[in-house]
Amino acid sequence: MAECSFGLIGKGYVILASDSTAARSIVKMKENEDKIKALGPNLIMATGGEPGDTIQFAEYVERNLRLYHIRHNHTLRPSSAAAWIRRTLADSLRSRNPYSVNLILGGYDHTTSTPNLYWIDYLGTMVDIPFAAHGYGAYFALSTLDRFHDPEATLEEGLETLKKCIREVEKRLIVSLGKFKVKIIDRNGMREIEL
Repeated sequence: MAECSFGLIGKGYVILASDSTAARSIVKMKENEDKIKALGPNLIMATGGEPGDTIQFAEYVERNLRLYHIRHNHTLRPSSAAAWIRRTLADSLRSRNPYSVNLILGGYDHTTSTPNLYWIDYLGTMVDIPFAAHGYGAYFALSTLDRFHDPEATLEEGLETLKKCIREVEKRLIVSLGKFKVKIIDRNGMREIEL
């Protein structure tokens, strides 16, 4: 299953991008799938993996973070949400029905006024990093991100770096991933943009 998700941090923002193709084996079923889930006003998550697992896990995370907000009257900070998600994946790995989900979590922490980006895989491994990629596109995009990513980049410069990654994946990957959905999160909240 060819999938691709990217994330990067810039000066005061996080960008997440994910392909919008839903496919199984050699069959393309949908071209407008939104694989980036808003988990709150300042937290988003791009998922990849088995289709049923990704949808169920994303909804499970969203509902539990909303329940935490209702119970405690404030949302979790991105670092706390990432730790809880990592623990949930690690616990599911030790159950009879583990989730097969890789994800990139992006958020804006209003207490420290900083953007956060976390790479989490299906084994419960979590890393706080300035840029991330999952899926087959990661084989081509990580070198591009390593060369062109600047943590102090403006939003326009960050989008240009993202476009370079997408062009590289379109050029090198044998499978066409179609369009990419792009969402930005900063101190003003989350918004979706067209490339």
